[in-house]
Amino acid sequence: MTAKSRQKTDLKQELINSYMNAVLEEGHPPTNIYKFCKEGKIKEEDFYAHFGSFKGLQQAIWEAFYDNTIELLQKNKEYGDFDSKDKLLSFFYTFFELLTVNRSYVLTVTSHGGLKDKMSEYKGLRKKIKSFADDLISADNAEKSSGLAQRNTRIFSEGAWWHFMFLFKFWIDDNSPGFEKTDMAIEKSVTTVYDLFDNTPLENIIDFGKFLVKEGLS
Repeated sequence: MTAKSRQKTDLKQELINSYMNAVLEEGHPPTNIYKFCKEGKIKEEDFYAHFGSFKGLQQAIWEAFYDNTIELLQKNKEYGDFDSKDKLLSFFYTFFELLTVNRSYVLTVTSHGGLKDKMSEYKGLRKKIKSFADDLISADNAEKSSGLAQRNTRIFSEGAWWHFMFLFKFWIDDNSPGFEKTDMAIEKSVTTVYDLFDNTPLENIIDFGKFLVKEGLS
């Protein structure tokens, strides 16, 4: 990485950190970019060099949670040998551990705005999670000799997104010590999805997941 690209990356992270701190200190997301930059002692043109709006910055924060999760998973030398089920379990466990570290921020931003705004904020994260799930099932399919035994990657990846959203809503509402109930929900739901995958149309699971999420976030 060149010095210039490193400086650009550092500034992007500085903007993310400043935004998250502003949310925590004010109790709500900033609404004025000029004021945000002035209070953070950041040049406004530097903000626009990285993000076109607060929405772009918000999306980048969720994507950073994902990227940090993958980075942590890849540091585990055993992770590469896991089957797709254990990889998905590890992903969810690690992702929600990161969210827990940033729980005050997450609870604050999720309490503002309607469902439409929230789903727009998760746009980049959704793409990354679907791609992650697609890779898992594609690897499984490559090991299956019969096409009939292969799983539909498009449906599975969409299902993985709504699976994540269900767990996200569960975690937000979880008041158990150490969020142990979320850990149980992750284990049981992933096991159930894999047990049902070959016997229950995944479209039904997706529809159920959408219902649970919309009921909880509306």
